[in-house]
Amino acid sequence: MMNGKDIQAAKSKVLDATLRVFNAKGLKFTMDDIASEVSMSKKTIYVLFEDKQSMFMEMVDYCFDGIKNEEQKVLDNKNLTTIEKIRAILGVLPEGYKDVNFSLLYQLRAKYPTIYAAVERRLETGWESTIALLEQGIREGVVRPINVQLFKAVFEATVEQFFRRDVLVRNNITYADALQEVVDILVDGIRA
Repeated sequence: MMNGKDIQAAKSKVLDATLRVFNAKGLKFTMDDIASEVSMSKKTIYVLFEDKQSMFMEMVDYCFDGIKNEEQKVLDNKNLTTIEKIRAILGVLPEGYKDVNFSLLYQLRAKYPTIYAAVERRLETGWESTIALLEQGIREGVVRPINVQLFKAVFEATVEQFFRRDVLVRNNITYADALQEVVDILVDGIRA
């Protein structure tokens, strides 16, 4: 019998594997693919996750929690200027996610609308630290006076378009590259 810590470690292992398999196969992956990737029985995976949909739902939180952890590292880094922190926090992707094809997430909208809604909800929340950095930049004079809520809306809308449409897939652009380009455009546009 696994204790809480073992269960969480096993779930993390399965979720990391799911990201890799999803990146390779999109939504067409099977639980057998995941089991093979983690060298675990399908039965054990079903003990951890009720079904593919519940696994996807946990993966949303797992991914976004990883992003929030990376954001905190940026905020705690005393060697970065405010502008460097803004650029880093907007473009943060945990190391394990750099090769994940997030543009495949647009496929979730039709097959798993509840999960897609959870992705959108996570994109739209948790902006407090970024807003505080933008406001700090304005006070320091390194960011020109901007409407911070409008900046947030523009950034959110751009990232959401990556997920809603297949623009990245059609243009053979990775999510990481697209995100970096958007961050460069926006941050260079607000610098004082």
